[in-house]
Amino acid sequence: MKKLLDFARSVAREAGVLIVEEQQRADLNRKFKQGRELVTEADLKADLLICERISQAFPAHRILSEESSPDLANVHQSPQPVWIIDPIDGTVNFAHGHRQSAVSIALANQGRMELGAVYNPFTDEMFSALRGQGAYLNGEPIRVSGETELRRALIATGFPYEKNGLEPLIRRFDAVLHNCADIRRLGSAALDICWVACGRLDGFYETLSLWDFAAAGLIAREAGASYGHFSDLPPGAHPEFHNEDIFIANAALFEPLRKLLTDA
Repeated sequence: MKKLLDFARSVAREAGVLIVEEQQRADLNRKFKQGRELVTEADLKADLLICERISQAFPAHRILSEESSPDLANVHQSPQPVWIIDPIDGTVNFAHGHRQSAVSIALANQGRMELGAVYNPFTDEMFSALRGQGAYLNGEPIRVSGETELRRALIATGFPYEKNGLEPLIRRFDAVLHNCADIRRLGSAALDICWVACGRLDGFYETLSLWDFAAAGLIAREAGASYGHFSDLPPGAHPEFHNEDIFIANAALFEPLRKLLTDA
């Protein structure tokens, strides 16, 4: 498994080099999926690179990727290992010249997330973890913050491309803003979760896609974060793979944050 993580980190770095080069191009090509969600040529190039590397090295493995294979169902029930990829998490940031974007690569096997790598090539920060072996930033161990008071906590979240049905999100945002120290909306869920893992943030909540949180969620758990959902899981949903109403915090803040979000 250590060799698999080394492979994931190597591929993430390779894709990161490509992404940085693409952002510097004057003719950055953009289009929109389903009318709203931004995708760039760099997303597609990075996706192709990562998928080719995986297919060459592990032809029997399956791939769930935001850009090229987003419809792979029941990942937690797959008899083969599944690589879960987001070639650029934070595409809007990337397209606007921001530095808060990352390559996210995870590997799931037999209903468990086994490894994760999240790489921000603009800051050269590699977050990574193996199940049961702790979490690391550029090779150094990381841990969640020691904050115990919700009123002093810095919480991150995000908002969907689809703007219908924002009322519950606004109520939760209002509750967090009134009961916590402040809110951050940084534009990359994978990095938000990794920032909880290393103590730069105290908590995070959002509904996501699996490729947004697969790697980062494992990294946060391995860094000591508590991980769950502030709404009831649907029948048959796997708690590690279910994408709706995710929230993450250290152990002291976990239940107060859950209550705050649930009540809102």
